[in-house]
Amino acid sequence: MRNRYYYLLEMIAALILTIVVTSLAIAQTEPTTPAQATPTPSVSEGESKAATAINDAPDAAAKLTLAEAFVKKYPKSSLRPKVVSHLTNQISRVTDDAQRLALAERFQKSFPGDAESQRIGALVVDAYVRTKRVDEAFNLGANILTKQPDNIEVLTTLAIAGTDEVRRQNPKYSDTTSQYALKAIEMIEGNKKPASLDDAAWTHQATLLPRLYLDRGALALAGGKIAEARPHLEKAISLDPAEPSAYFFLGGIVDEEYTKVAESFQAMPAGKEKQDALRKATELMDKVIDLYARALGAAADKAEYKPLYDKALESITPYYKYRHNRSTDGLQQLIDKYKAPAKPS
Repeated sequence: MRNRYYYLLEMIAALILTIVVTSLAIAQTEPTTPAQATPTPSVSEGESKAATAINDAPDAAAKLTLAEAFVKKYPKSSLRPKVVSHLTNQISRVTDDAQRLALAERFQKSFPGDAESQRIGALVVDAYVRTKRVDEAFNLGANILTKQPDNIEVLTTLAIAGTDEVRRQNPKYSDTTSQYALKAIEMIEGNKKPASLDDAAWTHQATLLPRLYLDRGALALAGGKIAEARPHLEKAISLDPAEPSAYFFLGGIVDEEYTKVAESFQAMPAGKEKQDALRKATELMDKVIDLYARALGAAADKAEYKPLYDKALESITPYYKYRHNRSTDGLQQLIDKYKAPAKPS
């Protein structure tokens, strides 16, 4: 059974990584611009112009160079937090992984003590993950979390990355990953927003809740903890009914239950006990059909889910035919029933 779920994990986690483009939980929203149009009494005209120049610079590298000059000239400027926040967001938008990591590491050296710069640590962790430096990501993440245990951006980044490692059959961080996911879930559900996080970033974190439950379910499956996996997968479905992976995982769990009951049925002598086993097996088969149909409906017409769709269709077909006189008539209608309604244009 364990090998079976590792196979499912490998396929589905690859899909999730394609869909969840950004594992880092830094919201890609622009903060308040670092400069004010009219200098306040606490901000000199020179500071204001220098901050505006940072804001107007063409790219993150240029902004960082100007920001480094800014803090050398105005180390105690009241605009410094806004400069740092702006720069953090700009670096997080750099699409080249190696460049983003280089800028983030340089940023850490230039702004080591800024409270606003705490978020850059999560960005560096994410950059390590993206460049396949997983050990460094977890080592740095653990160090950050020792000092900032509520750094949810690090927690969610490593929870996602650790699940991906498990699907590669690398269980080195599986226990830690599960703990990070649990901590992040508790923070989000308890609305425990860190003081250093702005509202936009916190809102982004909340969108990761279904994924975190899905990951905890996937980790439990990989560890052979089937009973533990089920409630996490069911919660993931309740939070995001349009995501097909949890349906598919649950279908696999019930499929295993059906197989065991069916095997027991075959070995039983005729009688009431055997009839009861047949009834139970039939109920489980119908549940398997329903779960795979829901997965198919949720995955339909989504190119990124094509491998999952094909596997679910392969899994459902023999059961459906068995329950419908060796015919697939009506199967497509069942799948269509579970398709997400089209969004109005």
